[in-house]
Amino acid sequence: MLVENQGVYVQSTILCLMDAWIMLGMVAGMLTTVGFVPQIVKGYRTKRLEDVSLFMPILLSAGMALWLGYGLVLNDLPIIFWNAVSLAFNLVIIALKLRYKRERASTGK
Repeated sequence: MLVENQGVYVQSTILCLMDAWIMLGMVAGMLTTVGFVPQIVKGYRTKRLEDVSLFMPILLSAGMALWLGYGLVLNDLPIIFWNAVSLAFNLVIIALKLRYKRERASTGK
């Protein structure tokens, strides 16, 4: 009986550690992903993203798509969730940059 109790203790300790690592991954992903929000908000408000290179969000999107695929293979929630959100944010930046560039070209500004 003592062996079973020790096994339960070890198993519950491992589950608690796994939960802690998942939470660490979720917090880390949130902090790095939220960094895109100020750029999106500023670009939307000013209708200008001229200082943002188009190559940067395209390259980041490609990398995030690969990370997303990697997370899906591993079935790793923090990697899947935050790379999907980051990919969406980068696609918004790309769309806004192209939209405002096209609008400026049509108005001659």
